[in-house]
Amino acid sequence: MQTIIRTTLALTAAALLLFFPGCNGTHSPEPIDYVNPNIGSTHSRWFFYTPAAMPFGMAKLGPSTNGHYSNRSGWQAVGYEDGHTSIEGFPCFHEFQIGGVMLMPVTGTIKTSPGKLDEPGGYRSAFNKADEQASAGYYAVRLKDYGIKAELTALERVGFQRYTFPRSDSAAIIFDIGNRLGESGPVVDARVRMTSPTSVEGYIVTEPLYVQKYQKGAQVEMYFHAQLNKPARGCKVFLRGDAPLDGDSIGGVGSCLALTYATEENEQVEVKLGLSYTSVENARLNLEAEAPGIGFDRARNICTDRWKEYLGRITVSGGREEDKTKFYTGLFHALLGRGLASDVNGMYPKNDGSVGRIPLNLDKTPKFHHYNSDAMWGAYWNLTQLWALAYPEYYNDMVQSQVQIYKDAGWMGDGIACSKYVSGVGTNMLSIVLAGAYNSGIRDFDMEEAYAATLKNELGWEGRPEGAGKTDVRHFLRGGYVPYVDLPYNGTDTTGSAFSASHTLEYCFSAYATAQWAKQLGRTDDYELLMQLSRGWEKLYDTQTGLIRPRMKDGSFIDNFDPLQSWRGFQEGNAAQYTFFVPHDPQGLIEKIGREQFNNTLDSIFTVARQSVFGGGKVIDAFAGLSSPYNHGNQPSLHISWLFNFSGKPWLTQRWTRLICDEFYGITGEHGYGWGQDEDQGQLGAWYVMAAMGLFDVQGGASAESTFQIGSPVFDKIEIKLSPVNAKAGKLVIATANNSPEACYVQSASYNGRPLEDCWLTREQLFREGGRLELVMGTQPNTAWATSRPPYYSE
Repeated sequence: MQTIIRTTLALTAAALLLFFPGCNGTHSPEPIDYVNPNIGSTHSRWFFYTPAAMPFGMAKLGPSTNGHYSNRSGWQAVGYEDGHTSIEGFPCFHEFQIGGVMLMPVTGTIKTSPGKLDEPGGYRSAFNKADEQASAGYYAVRLKDYGIKAELTALERVGFQRYTFPRSDSAAIIFDIGNRLGESGPVVDARVRMTSPTSVEGYIVTEPLYVQKYQKGAQVEMYFHAQLNKPARGCKVFLRGDAPLDGDSIGGVGSCLALTYATEENEQVEVKLGLSYTSVENARLNLEAEAPGIGFDRARNICTDRWKEYLGRITVSGGREEDKTKFYTGLFHALLGRGLASDVNGMYPKNDGSVGRIPLNLDKTPKFHHYNSDAMWGAYWNLTQLWALAYPEYYNDMVQSQVQIYKDAGWMGDGIACSKYVSGVGTNMLSIVLAGAYNSGIRDFDMEEAYAATLKNELGWEGRPEGAGKTDVRHFLRGGYVPYVDLPYNGTDTTGSAFSASHTLEYCFSAYATAQWAKQLGRTDDYELLMQLSRGWEKLYDTQTGLIRPRMKDGSFIDNFDPLQSWRGFQEGNAAQYTFFVPHDPQGLIEKIGREQFNNTLDSIFTVARQSVFGGGKVIDAFAGLSSPYNHGNQPSLHISWLFNFSGKPWLTQRWTRLICDEFYGITGEHGYGWGQDEDQGQLGAWYVMAAMGLFDVQGGASAESTFQIGSPVFDKIEIKLSPVNAKAGKLVIATANNSPEACYVQSASYNGRPLEDCWLTREQLFREGGRLELVMGTQPNTAWATSRPPYYSE
């Protein structure tokens, strides 16, 4: 383990020297130069490590070290590990529950299986970390066993792979198509064929485990059309593990094809692959539309320019170099996940397995894009806030994607893979996401349909499919809480839930968000009903323990109550963590606990949690911190450090958020997002970005008068380019004076030249005025600043 740490640190230093020639005075680093995709890649999930991709793209390419191992439950860490030393291939699809189309260049006798990590054999190759390069939009590595340099880059729907071969009479490119990969689940059908000496195409049909859990019988399909710049000399086909045969086409589970070549020393063979979730024809169309006459180098430049533009929407200066690396790597991951699922012509895979088409503009371009997504559980505390600030056009498309799912299937899906339901957590928090978009001025979508989908998400239970989540919501609607039922893992059904308390709290929050939207739309009856439901958390507050405690159907609290026990009434957390999950009514919670007791308890929780690196310690496990009083490695805790802004001690928010940025987040493969924690498609990275800017909203934009609460910016200056999609102002500048790692406390503040005595700005004010927020920092708390009133929230 120490070897891994030392190796990664050495590589980070080498990368800094490579990327920052400004050390010799010739170049100043840009945001893209600080991105290091290898940070946090130890114990990372399938979709985490895809350096060769555009922001929010469909084509997401990266190396696979153990992707064919698959995983037992469909979500565990698999794909690429920072400590591994061999590569089995370079897949093109990386999403939650989606993986496939892997290529591998080789020389010598063609082997027909990838082999194992710790054993020689198979077509995988060893590599040295010193021969690996990863950045935003590009990946390269030298395959030791073959003497081949492999390079990857991408456009939105087109993946590019370039191989520099040695002189060989037995060079080949293997297309491993018909095999389980990453989170794909079992393969049920596949086909690959060479259509000419310079083109290959095919498809794979899979049944991912979460698709089967929530929509049994549904399938995910992936299609590709590949073009090569060098004609193949021959073609072999085989099923994985069988002997290769001459031929140009093969179908069925295990299907693979190998193009054979004779190559000169340093001869380069380029492959560009159009990808699609709807058909081979649309894969070909995507390639022809996005990459006509475009080779690898030009594609890399286009991809780099896109990353520069997206990363450059937020610029930071001052502070430590390692903090800039954390910041821009976190922003990279926030912009990488949840990628395109629709084609250039607007066609997309529908929930029922058919193909739909997004309405077109007059110029024949789609009115919006459709996307895949891991569950949005907790995304309102990181991703959607960031999207609202700097990427509102993407946020708007995500809303339209979910409204389209509702139109197609009758219910929104918290997580979707090719429009199939993959909730993952059995709940559905999209009401907060949609209300947050509206409250952030993002409104270019069908408002009536969006509100109808949101209201149904809160109040609908009859005929509700499991994939839409909240199958226990009927009890919440009738009794104000979900009763505890001892059911197996992920156990939720119409009788109640094993996660009854956490579900109740989540449903209260999302009811509040919908109520706030209803109020603005003049839906008074809806507003009153939903606000009443939002107070259901009070039914679970146990005055004897001062904690949220699950109740049985008869109204009694559960017995043998342990505040640190996870999975009994609480999903991926415990009572100590979830008691603070009342983001829509923090003042109500503070009043019940008592302000002094609230502050003392919460401060002591962070003091204890700091000893375990704020949750999971140095245990490499996504669930390492579930029994901690605070767990920064998982969504339910991510707002808690900001609650001191509501309890009259904002300096404690400043202290603890800064320490979490400094200590939980790191810059090595092992210590990136905690120690092997689950980064969840950019959520932990986005939290760092928001906290390092000193902005956050505990309510995730749910309030009709939403605020961004102020924390402790890490940098001397942050400049955010605002968008005309939802802002009248052009930019927001956050400037600090006397800032340092020790000087984390706000002494005074001003906004656009006016003294600021509040620890918050309204969203409406920020997007209307933009301007300049100035904070004077110090090493000791100013206990008199911003303590007179908490951030505003609507009743």
